[in-house]
This record gives sequence, C-alpha cells and structure tokens, in this order.
Amino acid sequence: MTQKKFDLEERFVDLAASIASFCQDLSNDFTGQYYGNQLLRSAGGAALNFGEAQGTNTDKDYVHRATISLRELKESRVNLKILNRIDYGNREKRIGLLDEVEQLIKITATIVKNKK
Repeated sequence: MTQKKFDLEERFVDLAASIASFCQDLSNDFTGQYYGNQLLRSAGGAALNFGEAQGTNTDKDYVHRATISLRELKESRVNLKILNRIDYGNREKRIGLLDEVEQLIKITATIVKNKK
C-alpha cells in the first residue's frame, strides 16, 4: 500500500516538474506569462497539497487536502485546454501534460470518493 502512495506522489512531482519545464519554453509575451504563471501555480499547488495529504492524521484531513489538490488539477486541465485551443506552446508536451492531468484527476477523485 505504501508503494502505491509513493508512486502517486512521484507522478504529482513529475507533473509539476514537467509543467515547469513546459512553461520555461513558453514565449515571454503577455499570453505566455499569464497562462504560464497560472499553470505553474496550479500544478505546483496540486503536488504540494497532495504531499501534505500524505502527512495527515485523519481521513477527514486527508480528504480536505486531496480535494484541494483535485481542484488545482482541474484548474491545470482548463489552462492546458485553453493553451490547446490557441495552439500555444509545444504541442507534443502540452498534449502529454493534459493526458497526465486527466489521469491524475480520475485517480484523485476516486481516492477522495472512497475515503469519504
């Protein structure tokens, strides 16, 4: 059981790192700065809140932190969809990130549902 939590935490960390790398390559215009900064915050927030959830003492606290992480993932998804719509940033990376965000949303939503 511990191994699964570790693997999921690693996926969150990998996502945040991959998004940071993706955002470094965005243009330095207003669009790149706006969406890049927002995406960095939401993906980083998802990873950090998931990390905090791992250290909680009760299921209620865990659900609270995991729910915050889920909201941050959903914000990241919308951001990536907007970037997709305007074909902004590296297409391959963007599509891969969107896929990983979708998977993490499904996993996290299932965890929250099962812990309630």
